[in-house]
Amino acid sequence: MTLGKIHPVILSGGAGTRLWPLSRALYPKQFLGLAGEESPLEQTLARVADPARFAAPLVVCNEEHRFLVGDALRRRGAVAEAILVEPVARNTGPAACTAALKLAERDPQALVLLLPSDHRIAEQARFLAAIDQAAQAAAAGRLVTFGITPDRPETGFGYIHCAEPLEGLPGCHRVAGFVEKPDQATAEGYLASGGYAWNSGMFLFAANRLIEELERHAPDIVAASRAALAAAATDLDFLRLDEESFARAPSISIDYAVMEKTEHAAVVPAEMGWTDLGSWETLWQISDTDTAGNALIGDVVARDARDNYLRSDGRLLAVVGVSGLVVVALRDAVLVCAREQAQDIRQVVDALEAAGRQEHRLHPRVARPWGSYESIDADDGFQAKRLIIKPGASISLQRHRHRAEHWVVVRGQAEVTRDNEVFTLEVNQSTYIPCGAVHRLRNPGTEELHIVEVQSGDYLGEDDIERFEDIYGRD
Repeated sequence: MTLGKIHPVILSGGAGTRLWPLSRALYPKQFLGLAGEESPLEQTLARVADPARFAAPLVVCNEEHRFLVGDALRRRGAVAEAILVEPVARNTGPAACTAALKLAERDPQALVLLLPSDHRIAEQARFLAAIDQAAQAAAAGRLVTFGITPDRPETGFGYIHCAEPLEGLPGCHRVAGFVEKPDQATAEGYLASGGYAWNSGMFLFAANRLIEELERHAPDIVAASRAALAAAATDLDFLRLDEESFARAPSISIDYAVMEKTEHAAVVPAEMGWTDLGSWETLWQISDTDTAGNALIGDVVARDARDNYLRSDGRLLAVVGVSGLVVVALRDAVLVCAREQAQDIRQVVDALEAAGRQEHRLHPRVARPWGSYESIDADDGFQAKRLIIKPGASISLQRHRHRAEHWVVVRGQAEVTRDNEVFTLEVNQSTYIPCGAVHRLRNPGTEELHIVEVQSGDYLGEDDIERFEDIYGRD
């Protein structure tokens, strides 16, 4: 059977709370360099970059991450079929449905490869071979999931019970059932039986078949997704789904919405070096370690220490005489926990949220469409930040009612607008923006512009911005 190109749909939502404090709601794990220079999202894009095999990717993300997705695409040199912006989180069921509806506008039989953005796959050739097997089944009307052959009695994953092989579809099996995360004894039984696979959360199906099965088993999802797509608005490179319509969709995973109910589910068991980058324990397992089993990331000194995950982001971290710990030291937060309890970090995030704190939401480096900023110091009446502005980018034309700003160029070249003046600053030059002055900062060069900004005034909140012009369409 000759098949057309496969359409990757990459799901880039979620906050990655189990990787706090590195992963935050506004800068989550899929955009961070967790286990290499490239982020998990960039690695996912690279995985489906072969233009002979794959069509342009479609990415689904939320409102707050849309510019981070755009940056990842640009770094990979990729052009998306579309970037669908979800106005509210509704899990993978509505996300998959909306993507399938969008792709079906052009080709109802389009083969859709649904991929989370936070996986690591070490063996690309085996990944592609599994896709080739799944594509044949999907073209024959099956909704295919990829089952990872287990190598340990893992209790942190759901499982798929694999039944008999499907006739005429090599490598594919009927799904006998999906199983929730088991206890230790049950997981050991699954491993011993050989008939179970980890549920990877990756799927391949024809767009029209998924829509048909959702119409049968979860029609509310289809109705809400159709309405949200019909009333969607184009904004720069993004397609914003209608909020009122999309909010009517039930928040449910694709597993619960359709895969556990359909009679057409199939599974391709595979070994591809798959890892769900979901916890510090997982990162320790895949990291390079020293002779004592310590994973050392950043400026770390370890003595008489064994089997620890030790990570520092910009400051010296020293540990002595400890074992089996996760220690992550950032500018604004430090995590110390037993590796075996790393799955419980969500409790810390819940406590921070309940207390009205911001450390679970905001990362020390805050992403903006023009680049990013990072707080350096703050006290009553002042704060200092480091601004990083991408080549060709600029902040909005704006003014502040309550603060003045001093800008010092430490790298690159800056074009400054201050009321009726426009002038250039080089490295080691500075300027002053009085309170109430209309101003803009632009990077006219080909390298990043780094600015040290010192703010002073009676109120220094990020909402003290009155915008007059903004190339990114923000109010």
